[in-house]
Amino acid sequence: MHKPCAVIPVYNHELAVPAVVADLLAAGLPCVLVDDASSPACARVLQDLAGQPQIFLVQLPVNQGKGGAVMAGLREAARLGFSHALQVDADGQHDLGDVERFLDASRQQPDALVCGYPQYDESVPKGRLYARYLTHVWVWINSLSLGIPDSMCGFRVYPLARTLPLINSVALGKRMDFDPEILVRLAWRNQPMHWLPTRVHYPQDGLSHFRLFHDNALISKMHAKLFVGMLLRAPLILWRRWLA
Repeated sequence: MHKPCAVIPVYNHELAVPAVVADLLAAGLPCVLVDDASSPACARVLQDLAGQPQIFLVQLPVNQGKGGAVMAGLREAARLGFSHALQVDADGQHDLGDVERFLDASRQQPDALVCGYPQYDESVPKGRLYARYLTHVWVWINSLSLGIPDSMCGFRVYPLARTLPLINSVALGKRMDFDPEILVRLAWRNQPMHWLPTRVHYPQDGLSHFRLFHDNALISKMHAKLFVGMLLRAPLILWRRWLA
């Protein structure tokens, strides 16, 4: 069975999210919106959107961060009976013209996690672009593999049957550390991944929730935790890969 939806974590992107939802619905994707304790103005926009067919709303009473909102959306998608979930940012940075291409890849490889490999234009903040390369190196070390070319792009199709056992059993990072951590931990479990290039533009409403110091500190802490976990698991990880 391949029954996909989109999961969209939202925190105060009331100007951009209606267009994102409209494009996804036009592509035939039901949408699970996750209100991550947004402002009253954004909450009203999301409630209005949820009055439309094929739009579902999860409201978090306390801000969880991007990762916490995504995990809440993935759980809700499974509860609603969907088999796969396309993670999409609410700010319009992802190229939604690629939705069908990603879904086609997921249909052809339903057990695979289909991941976006970002192709940036001139709008990308240079500091964030350069910092990504340091994260890439640590991801390669901690996954014992060069098979993850980019760990920060949140444009992904998750196979829920393979993803939920991880998020329900491990305390994953709930903020900007979520996107790289879940890839490393899935790689430890020999999760198949399929990579597709996709254009990324920063962002149409000019609102970014990336906190330069705090989120970089969280990501650094996450890499240190994964490094210790990798050392403890290295024999099992390598054994699984040899058997595969």
